[in-house]
Amino acid sequence: MTARSVRRLKVLMWVSALAPAAWIAGGTFRGWLGVNPIEKVTHVTGLSALVLLLLTLAVTPVRRMARWNRLIQLRRPLGLFAFFYAFLHFSIWMALDLGFQLSWISEDIMERPYITVGFTAFVLLIPLAVTSTRGWIRRLGRRWATLHRLVYITATLGVIHFYWLVKADTSLPLLFAGILTLLLASRIGPWHEKRKRRQAASARRRQQLSTG
Repeated sequence: MTARSVRRLKVLMWVSALAPAAWIAGGTFRGWLGVNPIEKVTHVTGLSALVLLLLTLAVTPVRRMARWNRLIQLRRPLGLFAFFYAFLHFSIWMALDLGFQLSWISEDIMERPYITVGFTAFVLLIPLAVTSTRGWIRRLGRRWATLHRLVYITATLGVIHFYWLVKADTSLPLLFAGILTLLLASRIGPWHEKRKRRQAASARRRQQLSTG
């Protein structure tokens, strides 16, 4: 993959990722959000966050299979866009749906399982977004990779939140669940190989120490 191809993919990514926000902004002024605009905007932002989160997880397996190492440059902006829409999704629910009433918010979080799961997913996204910069990568070192494995839990909770939210047609949440399962399964082989290499390196070090 050439640098020009990466630039084109970045432009396509930015345009695609900003499209839902542009659609919402246009609908607000042109009145195409329907009879329940708050519900529509909440649905669009939540769906956008989940799609972008799955695309973020797809970067690594696609990069490995296609051997497009430059593709890794898309992972951080995709993750930040996912957080952006998750933040909008949460803010709309908290501000427009519940009017910043803390008692209602806490009651919803505690008593409605799909909101509990969704809120937990959003909270877990916060440290991932905050520590996505190169400075935090340097500060955290190996702990950065450990922390960012929370994205697997976040994506899983996001899919569960979507499934529990949908009351009639669950085909789309189930499709997302299938995609997520494939994305997680694609990491098992490389993780196992990396674990074997670490064990082999550790065994060599022990052998060197014993013979030295």
